[in-house]
Amino acid sequence: MSPGSRAAGFARLFLDLALPPRCACCRGPVADPGTLCAACWSELDFIVEPLCGGCGRPFAFEAEAESLCGACMARRPAYDRARSALIYRGNARDLVHRFKFRDETGLAPLLTAWAREAGAALLRDADWIAPVPLHWMRLYRRRYNQSALLAGRLAARQGAAFAPDMLRRIRRTRPQTELGRRARGRNVAGAFRVAPRWQDRVRGAHVVIVDDVLTTGATLEACARVLRRSGAARVDVLTVARVDSPEQA
Repeated sequence: MSPGSRAAGFARLFLDLALPPRCACCRGPVADPGTLCAACWSELDFIVEPLCGGCGRPFAFEAEAESLCGACMARRPAYDRARSALIYRGNARDLVHRFKFRDETGLAPLLTAWAREAGAALLRDADWIAPVPLHWMRLYRRRYNQSALLAGRLAARQGAAFAPDMLRRIRRTRPQTELGRRARGRNVAGAFRVAPRWQDRVRGAHVVIVDDVLTTGATLEACARVLRRSGAARVDVLTVARVDSPEQA
């Protein structure tokens, strides 16, 4: 073992003694920082195949690869594919809420790792990774954009480039959580645009839009539409979590 490795090991031991690693959910003891205990991990619902080849909703039955759910067969979303790591309930909901609303940005590495695994096929040939933007007034109050924190970390591990200002929210909208399913679409209609300096770079590109949660998909579809109008060749969506069915939105 090299001197540097021994020093790092001693430093880790000292930190573990001074600040013992705690579960990101229940705050109980764990072996490594930024992880979950076995009990909290077992309560997470990770999304695995089979799932809809379009919106990424998990199927309750066996299905061929790239099969579409009934909703996507009836109307394809404005984006090509959406993938999410977790069903948005229980511990997953708690982690996302704390990350988004309670300034617990230290959860970003854990949530990003889960999203990266779920979206590996989307990220593989992406040209740009762009977050869903906040209106400047909401960003001022919250002080950070949780979607940008996720997108930046994803881009850092991929061959794609981070595009934090590709999309702009040009109209202040009500929080989607306050609205019903139909009202959400009206709320974000015309709320986004591609920043002028990105117009040429979007044309012909594969863009992955990153957000924390996919509920009805209204916000992500609004973002995808403006990218399509600017000439994007492919638009995919990647989130940490998603609702299991539209009725949960």
